[in-house]
Amino acid sequence: MAGNDVVIIIPARLAASRLPRKPLADIAGRPMIAHVLARAEAAGLGPVFVATDSDEIRAAVEAVGGRAVMTSADHPTGSDRIFEALNAIDPGQTCRIVVNVQGDLPTLAPADLAAALAPLADPAVDIATLAAEIREPAERTSPHVVKLVGSPITPTRLRALYFTRATAPYGDGPLYHHIGLYAYRRDALAKFVYLPPSPLERREKLEQLRALEAGMRIDATIVDSVPLGVDTPDDLALARAILKGSH
Repeated sequence: MAGNDVVIIIPARLAASRLPRKPLADIAGRPMIAHVLARAEAAGLGPVFVATDSDEIRAAVEAVGGRAVMTSADHPTGSDRIFEALNAIDPGQTCRIVVNVQGDLPTLAPADLAAALAPLADPAVDIATLAAEIREPAERTSPHVVKLVGSPITPTRLRALYFTRATAPYGDGPLYHHIGLYAYRRDALAKFVYLPPSPLERREKLEQLRALEAGMRIDATIVDSVPLGVDTPDDLALARAILKGSH
């Protein structure tokens, strides 16, 4: 992997409580993980790998010409899984940035994935991510929609101050839906995975709060739309409708 500044790693496991075996769920004739892999590759940022503990997922990835890395079944989070995979892929530590793309985003726009890296041009930023303005009134109050509370740096970039399932901030103005895709500096990922779960992380059940509580800086690029995250059978049906006929 020598010479690549960026690597994209997609963590994927079969054990999902709300939608078992979801990486292998068929969407338009291909498993969901194949759609995510194709969109990550289309971003053209660097090599793409799937990090998994499942031989079935590895076989599905390799069947479409992708690359998979086998990792431990014991990881508590996707971040821990991609850190193990990164060290296996790049033991010489030539890669500077690792992008964590969730394996349940089959409609992710490749251009948005590329946009996620933009804040890392600022050396003060440890982790970069994505946000989109909430347009649907019901999403403003839904605990399933994670909100990013941040200070504007530019018209298309926010410095994250907090992440919450509550409706925040109070008052007039936009609310931002946090899109769970992360671009880490390599040393920031190493620091993050060795931190213990933080009090606010446990309370909100949001892993990214661990970084903020440790004083790490997270900035977000504002994009126009939120990719569909497939967590339930209804989400899967919607993904199948959106991607019907795709190749």
